[in-house]
Formats: sequence, C-alpha cells, structure tokens
Amino acid sequence: MSRIEVKGKIVNYSVSQDGETPKQASAELPKDEATVIRMHEKLERPEMLIGSTYKVKTPVSEHAMYVTINDIVLNEGTEHEKRRPFEIFINSKNLDHYQWIVALTRIMSAVFRKGGDVTFLVDELKAVFDPRGGYWQPGGKFMPSIIAELGHIVERHLTQIGLLIPQTPSEEHEKMMEEKRADFEARDVQTDAFAENKFPDGAQLCGKCNTAASVMMDGCLTCLNCGYSKCG
Repeated sequence: MSRIEVKGKIVNYSVSQDGETPKQASAELPKDEATVIRMHEKLERPEMLIGSTYKVKTPVSEHAMYVTINDIVLNEGTEHEKRRPFEIFINSKNLDHYQWIVALTRIMSAVFRKGGDVTFLVDELKAVFDPRGGYWQPGGKFMPSIIAELGHIVERHLTQIGLLIPQTPSEEHEKMMEEKRADFEARDVQTDAFAENKFPDGAQLCGKCNTAASVMMDGCLTCLNCGYSKCG
C-alpha cells in the first residue's frame, strides 16, 4: 500500500468501497463542502462582531443588568451563511453578583465557541430557582430567579437569529382560548393581587409558562397564555 502525504488540513473524509481509489471517493463529495466553515473552539475571533444588548431590571436588585450577546457570521455571502452566538457579557453596578457573573459568562461563551447545539442552555438556565423566592414581572409572568430570566433572554436571542423556532399555539388552539377567555370574563370572579394584567381577574399561575393566566373552564384548568391544559 502506497503512503499518501497529507499537506493540508483535513476538513472531511469518506470511506472508499472495494476497488475504489481515494480520488474516486473524494470526487463524489460536493465541491463546496470542503470550504464550508463550521463553528468550533479554534475559530479565531474577528475584529468586529454583531450583537444585541438586553436590559434586565428586577425587583430583587437595585441596579439593572445589561446582557450583551455577540454573534459571528459564518460563510457570509454564501448559501451556507449562518449566524451563531460567539460570546456573552453581563454588566451591572451591583458588585454582589460579580463573581458568578464572570464565571457564568465565561462558561457560556466557551459553550458558544465549542459549536454544536447550544440551545440546551435555555432549558438549563430557566430551570434554576432562587431559594429566597422569585419575583413577578409586569403582566403577571413569574420568574423563579435572575438566572431563569437570563435563560429567557438567551432564548429570545436564539429565536431572533434562527437557532430556535418559537413555539406558538395553532390557530384552532388560539381560537379555542379566545372563546374560553370571553366566556370566563363574562362571569363574576374574585379579584386577586394580580388583577392588573392582560389576563382575566382571578387567573391562577400556569405551571408551564409561569404566567398568571390559568382559568377553570369545562372542569379543567386551562392557560390562556400558552394553551397548556391538565386535561391534555
């Protein structure tokens, strides 16, 4: 067997069949496949990145946090063009959170640069609960922790760049929720602490989307925000 010297970087490979030469095997690959740049940890940072900054103001902290997520554009100008998160920064005047902010942003940035599916970070962050209790956002949405709200911000950003597909109820489901909402609002209900929101008075907290939008309809608790129902 003759020895083949590899002079360049290996970007792809294939297994040749019996009686097939390496040249024949490589000829079957698309010509532009070897030039496609994919996200990996050794990818050098460009001089300029594009990104977005999100303001986070919570009732548990006096100062607001500003979350900046910068993206890198891979294969710009080609059919393989993709926008991927590259790094994240969090800035705040509150020094009480300095240590975990630095640690979290460095780990998340490393995960972004590693490549692959990074959307799992959303569920991991949203599942963090503060032992001192969460807080309510305007509109009746409950946040179990500041980290969970950071997860919602990352989810929003990944949705904007196309890495996540927003999960919205179907037209039939939305129509059903509007009918149930109109029926419920026609009744006399007890006013509670969360009456000043866009959902009916007396709505309970939904266990799926953490929004005070669940009402009892047809003997089943149904959420008017995400459509979740305990009856399936």
